[in-house]
Amino acid sequence: MAARLPACVVDCGTGYTKLGYAGNTEPQFIVPSCIAIKESAKVGDQAQRRMMKGVDDLDFYIGDEAVDKPTYSTKWPIRHGIVEDWDLMERFMEQIIFKYLRAEPEDHYFLLTEPPLNTPENREYTAEIMFESFNVPGLYIAVQAVLALAASWTSRQVGERTLTGTVIDSGDGVTHVIPVAEGYVIGSCIKHIPIAGRDITYFTQQLLREREVGIPPEQSLETAKAVKERFSYVCPDLVKEFSKYDTDGSKWIKQYTGINSVSKKEFTIDVGYERFLGPEIFFHPEFANPDFTQPISEVVDEVIQNCPIDVRRPLYKNVVLSGGSTMFRDFGRRLQRDLKRTVDARLKLSEELSGGKLKVRTSRFHGCFKLQKMFLELLARVIYDPRNNLIIQSVNVLFMCANQRKALIRELALKGLGKMLGMDFGKVIPQKSAEAGNVSA
Repeated sequence: MAARLPACVVDCGTGYTKLGYAGNTEPQFIVPSCIAIKESAKVGDQAQRRMMKGVDDLDFYIGDEAVDKPTYSTKWPIRHGIVEDWDLMERFMEQIIFKYLRAEPEDHYFLLTEPPLNTPENREYTAEIMFESFNVPGLYIAVQAVLALAASWTSRQVGERTLTGTVIDSGDGVTHVIPVAEGYVIGSCIKHIPIAGRDITYFTQQLLREREVGIPPEQSLETAKAVKERFSYVCPDLVKEFSKYDTDGSKWIKQYTGINSVSKKEFTIDVGYERFLGPEIFFHPEFANPDFTQPISEVVDEVIQNCPIDVRRPLYKNVVLSGGSTMFRDFGRRLQRDLKRTVDARLKLSEELSGGKLKVRTSRFHGCFKLQKMFLELLARVIYDPRNNLIIQSVNVLFMCANQRKALIRELALKGLGKMLGMDFGKVIPQKSAEAGNVSA
C-alpha cells in the first residue's frame, strides 16, 4: 500500500510548517508552527501537571486556530529551527497528519526536513516518534539546503541541474549560509546569522511604535508583521531612498488599515521609511543588533572562501535563496551587487600583491637593488658619530642583496666590519680613545 500511495512531505519551520504530498507543485497547507494549550495561572508541579493533562486530553489547538485563542497559552515548539519541546511537537505532528493531511501514517512514506546544524539526538527523537507513535513504514530526513538546491532546478534561469551551490536559507527564526558540494553539506563551513524574519518584524514594530500612536498596543506585533509582508522591499541605496521619500512622499508612502480587536473600529497608519529599513538589517545588521555588524554579503564570501578551492567557483556560480525572509523585492539583486563588490575588492588586493612579485622577476628591476658592497660602505661612514662620540648601539636594517638575495644582515658580516674598524659594536667609545683614533687616522 505504501509503495502505491504518494509520500507525505512535512517541512517544520520556526514560524510556519509546510505540508503536502509528493508530486504536487506547492504545499497543500501552510500553518503556523504553534500550539495553544490550557495552562493554569499557578506555578509549580501542579500547574505543570495541569498543562500536560490538557495536552493529554486533546484540549489544544494548532496553527491558525491556536493564534486566535486568547484564553489559551500559545507555545512554539520550534525555536531557531531546532525542536525544544518534544511532547508538544508530537501532538502537533499528530494533528497535521490526521486533521490536515487526513492520511493514515501506516500507508505513506514520510519525508521530513531538518536544519543544517541539527544534532544526532534530535534526529533520533524524530525517528522514534515517527516509527513508534505513528508506525510509518519508511522515513527520510533531508537537509533543507539540499532540497532547496533540488527545487531550484524548476527555475528557468537554471541551465544545468547540479547539487553544488551556496544556499542562503533565511526563515522566521534563523538564517544559515550553507555550502553544498555534490549533495553533501560542508558542515565545517556553515555560518549562522543572528538575523531572520522575526528580527525584521521586531525592528519594524519598534520603528512604527516610535512614530505612530494610533496602533493598539496589543496589536503592534501583528501590525508590524502585516506591514513587513505587504509593503517591505530592499532598496539599492539608503541615502537615495531617504531623499526619494523626502521629496515626493505621497508617491511612496503607503497606508495600512487594521481593525482594533477590542473596540472593533478601524485604524489607519502611514508606512514610510519602514518599508525599506526593515529588510535593510540584512545588509546593515548594526541597525538592530550592535553585537553583529557583518553584512550578509561578507558572510557568504567568507563561507565560500573557507571551502576547498576546487569547489569555490561552482559555489559562487550557483547561489540559491531559500526561505520566506529572502522573498523581499530586489533582495537577490542587492545581494548579487554587494557580493560582487566584496569579491572584487579582495581580488584587487591580490592583483597588487601578485604584481609586485612579477616586477621583481624582470631583468631591468635588478638594477634597482642596493648591493651589499654599497651598503657596507655607507654603514662604515655612519657607524661613528663625531658629535657625541657614540657608536650606534644597534643596526636593524632590511636590505636586499643582488647576489645572495638575503633580507637581513648576518651577524658575521657585522663582526668582520667591527674588526676592520677596530671597534666593538654596542658600546660607547670613551672620549680619549676617540681622540687617539682621530690622531692615528
